[in-house]
Amino acid sequence: MATSKENGGKSSGNQGNAQKSGPPAKRGFAAMDQNQQREIASKGGQAAHQKGTAHEFDSEEARRAGQKGGEAVSRNRAHMADIGRKGGESRQSAQRAAAAAAAQKGNRQGDDS
Repeated sequence: MATSKENGGKSSGNQGNAQKSGPPAKRGFAAMDQNQQREIASKGGQAAHQKGTAHEFDSEEARRAGQKGGEAVSRNRAHMADIGRKGGESRQSAQRAAAAAAAQKGNRQGDDS
């Protein structure tokens, strides 16, 4: 067995390396409240614009980003089916409301004669 002198004066036990259970303590930016984070990030963005190094989307880059997001969403078949169902229900209810309004308007015109 090694003595403490052979280990450079360190003991062979894990007494100093004991880790606490649970999530680690937040440090730095993560420890700040949201308003502080937003304020610091805003200053960074302003500085980048003043310096001329800020990234700005052009229309082509924005189009590609939107297309990429659309492709990612469309892979979820259940989600797409749900969107289509809601759209169909909305259109159907709008058509019913328009038909009811037209019928009601027709009834009013028949009362005038």
